[in-house]
Amino acid sequence: MRSILRKELADHFNSTRFLILYCLVVCVSLLITNTVSLNIRSAMASGAKDPHLFLLLFTTSGHFFSLAQFVAFFGPLIGLIMGFDAINREKNEGTMSLLLSQPVHRDAIINGKFLAGLIVIAVMMTSLVLLISGFGMLVVGVIPTPDQVARLLLYVVLSILYLGFWLGLAILFSILLRSIGTSALAGIAFWIVVSFFVSFGSTLVANAVAPVEHRGDVEQIQRHARIAAAVSRTSPVHLYTEASDVIMDPYKKTTKSFLMMGPLEKISLARFDSPLDVPQSLLVVAPYLVTILALTSLCFAASYWIFMRQEIRSI
Repeated sequence: MRSILRKELADHFNSTRFLILYCLVVCVSLLITNTVSLNIRSAMASGAKDPHLFLLLFTTSGHFFSLAQFVAFFGPLIGLIMGFDAINREKNEGTMSLLLSQPVHRDAIINGKFLAGLIVIAVMMTSLVLLISGFGMLVVGVIPTPDQVARLLLYVVLSILYLGFWLGLAILFSILLRSIGTSALAGIAFWIVVSFFVSFGSTLVANAVAPVEHRGDVEQIQRHARIAAAVSRTSPVHLYTEASDVIMDPYKKTTKSFLMMGPLEKISLARFDSPLDVPQSLLVVAPYLVTILALTSLCFAASYWIFMRQEIRSI
């Protein structure tokens, strides 16, 4: 497996596809960060102060979206591009049967390919966050605190798990479908559905199952919001977005978009409107982290099980 891992890493880092993809992600990220940094610098010059100002580099929208939103919606393309031809390309070229004729176990092949892709994703996300952090410190002149550094590390881990899910899904399509174009199209179609259509579908399902007939009926409004949130959370993009929002925003204490509060609760919230520390934010997003990890493990387990039992013939 180590030999296959080294070979796959060399293929990834030496490929023109990886270089183009990485340069594109870096350029877009720097463009977003430059716009956000200038806005933050103008706000600081006007007297605005925030102890968590450094995290705004990743959560504040530029001309179109923030860096966290960019990773949430377009990051899946990184995993899909890196894995859509991992298996079927070698099958079509005849190198898979040649490799299996050597004293190499099948599990070493699938494990090496997935680990190599995951390492490349980890290197890409870590270098991207470090680059944006350094650029932000240079332009804004704010040094991150240990609490903010811990949040960035947690965000990097969450992003690696999230992109690892899309990598595992792309490898799964690469095993199931012989055509490289078909496997790429299947991955992109799944990404479009969970990124754009689920959010629209959640509202339609909630309106059909629990319509709000009277605007003053609190129970109907709560039931409508619960159903819409439950449908939305079937999307990995939505799970990642909610988790990253809580991790990168210490003032966000829940992932719920709709809260019912009485007068006493509003007074209590106003009195204790302080940011959460890292362990408390981690407790809030723990279900999302576990769910994303489970989805990633499930995709890889399905790829592993199918590949170990699939008949491979030389063409």
